[in-house]
Amino acid sequence: MVRQERGRARAGIGKNPVRARDHNRRVILDLLRQHGPLGRKELAEALRLTGPAVVNILDELLAERLILDLGRKREGRGQPAILFGLNPEGAHTFGFEIGVKGIATVVLDLLGRPIEQSRSQPASLSPEDCLAHLAAEIARIGAGLSGALLGIGVVMPGPFLPAASAGSDPATLPGWENITPACLSAALGHPVRMENDANAAALSEALFGVGAKARDIALIYFGEGIGLGTLSAGRLLRGTRGNAGEIGHIVIAPGGRACSCGQNGCLERYVSRHAMAEALGIALTPGTVSRLWAEGDPRLLGWLAEAGQRLAPVVAMIENMFDPETIVIGGQLPGPVIDALIAAVPLQPSVAALPERRLPRLQRGQDGAFTAALGAAALPFYDALTPEAGEGAGDGS
Repeated sequence: MVRQERGRARAGIGKNPVRARDHNRRVILDLLRQHGPLGRKELAEALRLTGPAVVNILDELLAERLILDLGRKREGRGQPAILFGLNPEGAHTFGFEIGVKGIATVVLDLLGRPIEQSRSQPASLSPEDCLAHLAAEIARIGAGLSGALLGIGVVMPGPFLPAASAGSDPATLPGWENITPACLSAALGHPVRMENDANAAALSEALFGVGAKARDIALIYFGEGIGLGTLSAGRLLRGTRGNAGEIGHIVIAPGGRACSCGQNGCLERYVSRHAMAEALGIALTPGTVSRLWAEGDPRLLGWLAEAGQRLAPVVAMIENMFDPETIVIGGQLPGPVIDALIAAVPLQPSVAALPERRLPRLQRGQDGAFTAALGAAALPFYDALTPEAGEGAGDGS
């Protein structure tokens, strides 16, 4: 019996047969991703479809090389079941993080495993130079891959604002304010999904990380700044312009440090990699934070203590607003440092303060330099393989 831990598998939606078939394809791919190889009977029971209906979809997925016939399962009496599993080489996705320090690239196979992880520096961070660089990377890496390209994800720090409102945030990229996914798709010749780094990292956490068995999660993401990605019922909460979750500009210290947004005392001025660098008085080059943590540097320990106190009311606010099953902290900080930050957060009363919980209120998620790029690669993965992505569209009737 296949357990629907996230409640995803359902029969077709509405009366539109095309949409119902697309949904059922997604459910089958998602079940195989979550549970590994399954037989026709298990899939039919999970989808509440007839055997012939499931066979038709499986034949379609086999023809597209998205799944493999793995042969019969040899156990018990009677005719062994034929098992089907995802074909790792059947498709892949590209993910690019474009940031102030260059471009990070991640390529995922159909099982969500990294095929490639690399960092590079384009001629400049202008849209023209970056797009030329991305096109060259896609051609270089793609030449050695088989299978379909499901899509490309591009992430960068938010918020996404018109040029006149963009300000001078240290994490933002000049010249990108009015670049749209349609512009990127036209330049790269493939479908492109564009998100801020926190939203993409939250999707990645939901697909591949500690949020994989939850449908309602919030992720506090450390890039150069700090952001929030939230999934409710498995769907990303984006807002009108994709800027939902810009917690970095919540004022937590009225009259405090001046922020590039024009306010004083924003969370980002106290809790972010940029704020950490200011507190340490040094640039955060690769390996710097890990080295300082190993040395027990008092400046780092002091920053962690203050950051935990500053973050506490924001954690309670997120819990009261979104009621997530868990809040995950991840991003471009070493794992042990994230653990220390979590330990420094005094949890406050909120709707999450329950005597019995399936998941902790705060926990560490994915960390490291490729977290955002992994999230970027997860964007087309999510669009192509998950039922929630298909449910977000209209039924066309």
